[in-house]
Order: sequence, then C-alpha cells, then structure tokens
Amino acid sequence: MPQFNRLALVVSDSERAQDAAAIFAEITDWVPLEDAEAVVVIGGDGFMLQSLHTMLDSGRIIPAYGVNLGTVGFLMNRHRAPDKLLGRIARSRSLNIAPIKMEAITQDGECHRFCAINEISLLRETRQTAKIEVSVDGKVRIPELVCDGVLVATPAGSTAYNLSADGPILPLDSQLLALTPISPFRPRRWHGAILPDRSKIEFRVREADKRPISVVADQKELRNVASISLEIARDAELTLLFDPGHALDERIVAEQFLV
Repeated sequence: MPQFNRLALVVSDSERAQDAAAIFAEITDWVPLEDAEAVVVIGGDGFMLQSLHTMLDSGRIIPAYGVNLGTVGFLMNRHRAPDKLLGRIARSRSLNIAPIKMEAITQDGECHRFCAINEISLLRETRQTAKIEVSVDGKVRIPELVCDGVLVATPAGSTAYNLSADGPILPLDSQLLALTPISPFRPRRWHGAILPDRSKIEFRVREADKRPISVVADQKELRNVASISLEIARDAELTLLFDPGHALDERIVAEQFLV
C-alpha cells in the first residue's frame, strides 16, 4: 500500500470544487506540488487530465489521487468523508497508464509534439470529407481512408470518444491500442483495428490543401496538419490512485455491461 508523507492539493475552478476546497485544506499540512510525493486532485475528469498534462509538461511525474466533484468522474474516486481522505489514500491501489506521444508536421513544415492520455483524433476541418493514408509499423494498411476522421485511443481512453465512435473497450492491462474511424465512407466495411501498443502508427493527409485536417491530443488542438506519427511514451508512465473496489479497470469492465 502506498505511503506518502508529503501531499499536494490542486483544485479546479468549478464552483463545487472551490466550495469544498476549504474543507480539504484543513485535512493536513499540504506542500507545494514541486515538493510533493503525491497529489490530490479535486474536480472532474477534465481537470484530472489537465493536472496529468501539467506533470508531463514539467517532467516531474508523481501519483495522483482524484476526488470527483465534476460529472462522470471516470478517472476519479467518489467524494465522501473528507476527514478520512488520508486513510483512503494509504489504502489505495496504484494503477499505471502510459500516454501516447505524437509528432505532427503541419502543411507549412512546422513540427509539433504532444502527448495524449485518452486519445489522439484527426478531424476534418471543412464540409469536405477527409482522405487519410494509414500506416502501421512502416507498412501502408489503408492507402485512402475517406471519413470524418480517425482516432487512436489508449485503454484508459477507450471508453471516451473512442466508444462514442463505436470503437472497442480495451482492458487496462491489455497492452493494446484502438484505431477507430469516425464516420467512415470508404472502405465501407472497415470498422477499425486493435493493435499491440508497441505499434508505431502514421497518418498522411491526402489533398491537404483541399481537405484540411486538425489533430486533437486530449485538450490540445493543431490545425492544418500534413502528417502524424505516434507511439506509446513508455518513459512517461503516469500513476493514478484508486480506492479499493473503485479502480479504473473495474469501471472499464462494468462499462461493457451497461444497457
């Protein structure tokens, strides 16, 4: 079981989270994030993603325990009895997730690098359908995918946008990625692929001037891209802490039985 002597507290700007902030502030002597061994994140899934990205950008990654004061709270723990928070953290279960790292080249030749915890999505920018060449491990698998877009999701993100696009739900320990088309027109019968997470996936935008494409890595968007390559960032693993019986892998299994 994890034992942390120095905890940081970060709170979203939402009204609910701010209202609870004073109560959480009295629980312990919180330390600045840069001095902490773990961080307690108060808010919703969006704020948790934002907090994890802040750690990725800084290069200093510590375990994160989320308290849900948002809506869905898929990445969070249930909000209850703040005075017992420290005991729950001490009994929590740690779960490691690996983000996707992406390198994108825009039409003007600029190179941009982002990481995504849930998914990387390519989306058409205009009324024209997108035309995208899809390659896996250096081999062209689909010369021309005509669609509204395409996404690559991690197991942690497979129940988000990927599921809405009829992609598969992936168990957290599956070491897989979901490659899912968004409203595909051709090939009509292609519904996506499940790939080993060691795969390197590349997209090349065809007719980029006429059919511009944007790429979204979680909460970051880049427009007018020409090509994208992505793979798992094994040197940037993140750790989430969950209460016993409320772990993310159980939620992913449960999601498959919702009707």
